Amino acid sequence: MSKKQDAYYFNNFIECAECACKAVHLLDEIMNNFNRGELSDYLNKMHELEHSADNKKHEMLNTLIKAFITPIDREDILQVSQNIDEMTDKIEDVLIRIYCNHVESIRPDFIELVHVVTKCCDEVLGLMKCFPDYKRSKSIKEHIISINSYEEEADKLYIKCMYNLHDSSNDLMEIISWREIYTYLEKCADTAEHIADIVESVIMKNS
Repeated sequence: MSKKQDAYYFNNFIECAECACKAVHLLDEIMNNFNRGELSDYLNKMHELEHSADNKKHEMLNTLIKAFITPIDREDILQVSQNIDEMTDKIEDVLIRIYCNHVESIRPDFIELVHVVTKCCDEVLGLMKCFPDYKRSKSIKEHIISINSYEEEADKLYIKCMYNLHDSSNDLMEIISWREIYTYLEKCADTAEHIADIVESVIMKNS
């Protein structure tokens, strides 16, 4: 397989991870400058990023179907691609639910969780940039460790957020709405960890 064909898959991972990072940074911006009246416009921007990521994923899958030889196992390529796409989807889902549930103000602990998930996504992008050189890269392990650390931090914050929600509100609809919002964001961090696990497995299988 040519180096150009080899590089295609890894470059696609990077491009898709960049879409996820743009999406989470957009979410962070929206939450820190929350304006209910602007949510519709922000949803359109978010959907454009999600749509771009989908197109890149489908393009890669079409190439994978036709490929005779791949740089790493097909199943690993597929899993990495699907999980990166899942990160972007979950970020969009968070904003959709904030909009559909008529959220009027943002809970401070939610902003804290967004910050951690943003760092998690940024580390995934860093990991994807190292992935092509996974046999020799000295920093790839650092990205994997950082992703795992941020995912653990997100888990702890998620528990704290859920506790605070039930402790501070008697409004059932508010509780249901925010439980859903917190959960989708926490799943984004979980997905980042899945990507790190797949990359670590690829390293082990090819070492």
